[in-house]
Amino acid sequence: MSYFGPILSLVFVVITATLLLRKYNPHAVLLVSGLIMLVISQVLNFNMPELKDATGFSGFDLFRYIKESFSKTNAGVGLMIMAIGGFVAYIKKIGASDTLVYVAMKPLKLFKKQPYLAASMVIPIGQVLFTAIPSAAGLSLLLMASLFPILVNLGVSRLSAVSVITATTAFGMGPASAITASATEISGIDTIVFFLNYQIPLVWPLSVAMMVTYYIVNRYYDKKEDLEFIEDHDDTKKPNAPLIYALIPVLPIILLIVFSEIFSLFSSPISLDTTTAMFISLFIAMIFELVRTKSIKSVLDSLNTFWNGMGNIFKTVVTLIITADIFAKGLISLGFISGLLDLTQNMGLGAIGIGVVMTLMIFLASMLMGSGNASFFAFGPLVPKISKSLGAETTDIILPMQLSASMGRTVSPVAGVIIATAEIAQVSTIAIVKRNLIPLSIALVFMLISHFI
Repeated sequence: MSYFGPILSLVFVVITATLLLRKYNPHAVLLVSGLIMLVISQVLNFNMPELKDATGFSGFDLFRYIKESFSKTNAGVGLMIMAIGGFVAYIKKIGASDTLVYVAMKPLKLFKKQPYLAASMVIPIGQVLFTAIPSAAGLSLLLMASLFPILVNLGVSRLSAVSVITATTAFGMGPASAITASATEISGIDTIVFFLNYQIPLVWPLSVAMMVTYYIVNRYYDKKEDLEFIEDHDDTKKPNAPLIYALIPVLPIILLIVFSEIFSLFSSPISLDTTTAMFISLFIAMIFELVRTKSIKSVLDSLNTFWNGMGNIFKTVVTLIITADIFAKGLISLGFISGLLDLTQNMGLGAIGIGVVMTLMIFLASMLMGSGNASFFAFGPLVPKISKSLGAETTDIILPMQLSASMGRTVSPVAGVIIATAEIAQVSTIAIVKRNLIPLSIALVFMLISHFI
């Protein structure tokens, strides 16, 4: 195999990263870089990404990729992120966010002197929630609506708060996870057995390690960067909204947990996705407002806040996710993934060596493309053949690989979860990645040592 394409893709990665660090418009940089890579792939007759409905002319097909990315994103994760963004704007307008902070700060005042300890405790709590709400962007935004203002009022910076929230999605585990489903199908093992006997024993010490490292890293950076603590809410002043409004920000999480496939609380299964839960919560909030204001007109008018919130998230977050998808397609078309796979298979290493190398490569691929699923789905199917030739168990190699896929996404500036939370917190994606890189790198090394040695 020629390594010209993969090497060229790495050149584009370096150029793109340089432009982003110099604060060039990220939407434009990712889109143009992706399109240029796709053009080069067409000219050199490389393997282009699959296109469902080609135009018949290769030049126009480039723009069809953009159209399909818009369609795919807006119909799935894009709509979900917009719905959450609109909900966050709405609960802020009606005072539900202030009420949640006021209620939560009463028992949490003991953490006023140890705010970084409280922030670190979010990690294991969020990881439990992630098994029931397996969307990284979805869970993070729900936590941004509920926990973020509480953490900020306890005394940590916005960056520290958003970093631990994104860290809750670092391990894609549990029966509802798409990566777990793929890993169990490849290894031929029951999903629940894989979750209980393989994932949990490996992940819980990693969670403890991450709690410690995030405590140290966030405290260090907040002091080093001299970040001022800006209190968004006065937790001593009773909010205008009734105290029952404190339930509204956490209502979507409650709905998703109660109707999760993991718990199966009902004899007839009820399936509820994040976007639907957001709209249910919105209308419950509107009913609360109607009872409080007794004005149908003002309640209906307040819905504009939700639509405006959706629009703001679309123009800032969803469009960036779409351009990042085009960038990832460009990398794939130049043979970035295939180059990594070919390099791995020709290294002549043993089972442990191959496991370590493939785990690191998936971490790198997820970091560069912003998608844990994409990188794992490319590498994962090769594991049974490789493990058989090396006389190793498939699960021994595939377990750290599937965890590193979601870990790499957590330190990717083009990942949907990072982009979305950065917009809500009003911080840069690079700043979040900077906070996440040390804890996730330590967790990755700790995982490789504990699993393979």
